[in-house]
Amino acid sequence: MYSGKTVFKQLLQFLPRYEFNLCVSRYRGEHWVKKFSTYDQFLCLAYAQMAGRESLRDIETCLNSHQEKLYHIGFRGDVSRTTLADASERKDWRIFQDFGRVLIRMAQKEYQSDSIAVELTQPLYAFDSTTIDLRGPIPTWVAITTGKVHDVRMLDHLPVEKDAFYAMDRGYVDFARLYAIHQQWAFFVVRAKDNLKCKRLYSNPKDKETGVRADQIITLVTQKSKKGYPEKLRLVSFVDKERNKRFVFFTNNFEIPAETIAAVYKQRWQVELFFKWIKQHLRIKSFIGTSVNAVKSQIWVALCIYLLVAITKKKLRIQCSLYTFLQILEVNLFEKKPISSLVADALKRNYDNPDSNQLNLFAY
Repeated sequence: MYSGKTVFKQLLQFLPRYEFNLCVSRYRGEHWVKKFSTYDQFLCLAYAQMAGRESLRDIETCLNSHQEKLYHIGFRGDVSRTTLADASERKDWRIFQDFGRVLIRMAQKEYQSDSIAVELTQPLYAFDSTTIDLRGPIPTWVAITTGKVHDVRMLDHLPVEKDAFYAMDRGYVDFARLYAIHQQWAFFVVRAKDNLKCKRLYSNPKDKETGVRADQIITLVTQKSKKGYPEKLRLVSFVDKERNKRFVFFTNNFEIPAETIAAVYKQRWQVELFFKWIKQHLRIKSFIGTSVNAVKSQIWVALCIYLLVAITKKKLRIQCSLYTFLQILEVNLFEKKPISSLVADALKRNYDNPDSNQLNLFAY
């Protein structure tokens, strides 16, 4: 019988503790702290995200029910709702932001060899309200703002990589800002708005079998748009045969095939899946604090957990999806069983008994 580390402790072994301590020191996270450390706070918030605990009392009660296991997991301070609330208000949220960026770099290294469904040699990123490296489900750059800040303004802060592709929805059609990306020697693929006004200069040959209906070189015609983007653009009209829907994209890349332009934009769906995963499975449905510091701390710890699960999945060569992996972890956090064995057993049971207890509403 395995009597070693809990699943929670095994998961935490993939965290670079030295880097975490550097982030804490950078913002004096342990200044005047006697009992409840920043790492204790991180563990409490990490547990809340993994197990779906939604209040301070909930976190306190559930963790203290496993009192004999907390020291071995890494807790050194007593868990109480007052100390956790105080830490969330006082400890700088940028500690978790910086640590999240450390985990982003770690995760990118793990997933950099993963292929994408587009024939490109350049990096491909999807930008929506975060940027995701499409060679893995890893957020590359994250910025947290209030709901009053329009998404398009975040293009001013986007770190642009030379020769990279950025796929964006039509909410980011701002020609001056897109021209700034162009001037940094990067490429964009943006879905055009219905009211786009342009002049066709000439058309490229097209293969309708691929779904391409038009491949044109254009210039903008309105005074404001032409001032914002004075150079030529490429416009591609594409019909998605699976959805029977027409899409129109424009880009500043004139070299890759038109069908690849459409495929680049299609990969943007990964950013939607990321947000869906975060909202549904990291339980950012309620906040355990009301201040800006507490809210940002909780969001960044949630992102850290997403990255930790992704890193662990890659390190242990887990074959199931991130969603399935998290489901297995969240109900076994205090079990003392190797993670690989736990996942293998769970997947084997699902395979041996598919929907064995599932009622069929239409079996009549």
